[in-house]
Amino acid sequence: MHVGRVLFIVGLLAGCQDKTAPSGSPTTSASTSTSTSTWTSTSSSSSNSTSTSTSASASTPAPTSTASAGRPAKIVAQHILVAWKGAKGAPKSVTRSKADAKKRAEEVFAKARGGEDFTALVAPYSDDPGSVDRQGSVGKFAPGDMAPAFSEAAFALKVDEVSAPVETAFGFHVIRRTQ
Repeated sequence: MHVGRVLFIVGLLAGCQDKTAPSGSPTTSASTSTSTSTWTSTSSSSSNSTSTSTSASASTPAPTSTASAGRPAKIVAQHILVAWKGAKGAPKSVTRSKADAKKRAEEVFAKARGGEDFTALVAPYSDDPGSVDRQGSVGKFAPGDMAPAFSEAAFALKVDEVSAPVETAFGFHVIRRTQ
C-alpha cells in the first residue's frame, strides 16, 4: 500500500512538470511593465499556468490561472489620471476636490467616446506626469500589477475601447486598452 501511494505522488508530480505555458505566455510573475508611476499596485500576480486533466485531478484542486478562457494574461493600455487634492501620490499642484476630479474625468471620457484622439487628451488632462511623458501608456501588465479596480476595468475592455472613469486611491482613471 505504501508503494501505491508513492507511485500516485510520482504520477502527480510528473503530470505537473509536463505542463507548459502557451507560446508567448509568461511562466513567472515578474512584471514587464515599464511604468514606474505611483498608481500601480505593489502586489505580485500569481504565476500563469495551464491545467491538464488527470484521473487524480478530482481529488487534487487544479492550479488557478490569471488568464481565463478568452482573457489574455497581459494587456497594454493608456490612461488619463485625474487626481484630487489629498489623493494618493497626487502632485502638490492638484487643488481640485474629489467631486471636481470626477466631473473632469467624465469630461475626458465624453470627449474620448465622442471620437477625440485619446492620446491628444493625455497632456491637457492627466495628473500622472510619468504617463504623460509616454502619451498615457502604462505598458504591458497583468491583472495583479495594477490597483484592483484599474485592472478589472482595463481587462474588461476590448482593444481600442475606453472605460468610464474608474476610481482608485490615486484618482479617477479613464482607460483605453490598446492591445
